[in-house]
Amino acid sequence: MASGKRTVLITGCTPGGIGHALALEFHRKGCHVIATARNTDVLKGLAEMGMSAVQLDVTNGDSIKACKAEVANITGGKLDILVNNAGRTHTIPALDIEIDDVRQTYETNVFGPMFTTQAFAELLIAARGLVVNISSLSSISGYIFGSVYASTKGAINSYSRVLRMELKPFNVRVMVAMAGTVRSQIASHPHRSLPSTSLYMPINDYFQRRLVFSQNNATVPTEVFAKKLVASALKGEGYLGGLIGGSPDWFWAGGFSTQVWLLSMLPAWVSEGMMNIFFGVAALKKRLTAPKQT
Repeated sequence: MASGKRTVLITGCTPGGIGHALALEFHRKGCHVIATARNTDVLKGLAEMGMSAVQLDVTNGDSIKACKAEVANITGGKLDILVNNAGRTHTIPALDIEIDDVRQTYETNVFGPMFTTQAFAELLIAARGLVVNISSLSSISGYIFGSVYASTKGAINSYSRVLRMELKPFNVRVMVAMAGTVRSQIASHPHRSLPSTSLYMPINDYFQRRLVFSQNNATVPTEVFAKKLVASALKGEGYLGGLIGGSPDWFWAGGFSTQVWLLSMLPAWVSEGMMNIFFGVAALKKRLTAPKQT
């Protein structure tokens, strides 16, 4: 590793996704990027550019431990930035969830960042580093059929608030990226289907559109989102304890990010009412309660 370069570990760097775009942008900014994925074959392109490619499954304790040891060897025992990006989408009505499916999403979206951060804390403390947790606007706004996904990101928000307090004595900062609609691979994986018994089967066409909502509504190019996030992450500690010029505690970018940020300032009943209007819940109610034709 080149001396003096800031080191950045990013989870979930599969091509086409946010993690991959972040790896390219941090690399462009002169950082030594450690790109990770469950299958390192997908990282060959990044490795050819000079980045380190390391296997990491954030849902597997042994994999996290092995990754930490390899990263410590690469960096000399320090890590400037950890980006907890690996994630799993989960779009299905709350009444149609399946327990094993939900558990898998929580393993990836919640427990993964928690235990990855725990493992790399020693290296982050040594570097007075930064943890970047990728969250979502859905964590604070009503997002129809997104109860499981939104709840995982809400958990990350709460976790990050406390983590920030607990790491402050060790000079490690925590930035939460409130991501709006961003072009990514997250909606390209096999989709869930409504079960035949679902109460929402009469609006299955609406559900199908909702599955790809993030990729078709005010969607921001992945590289644009990555440039903004990397610029904020690299600001450093700033001055006056981070009050001036440092990386923000909360980073907002992506489609609808400004609108949802403004909504977050309003009473819950107002913001929730506006989200009901946005998603056309009144029209859905009419369709769901209409007498069945014989």
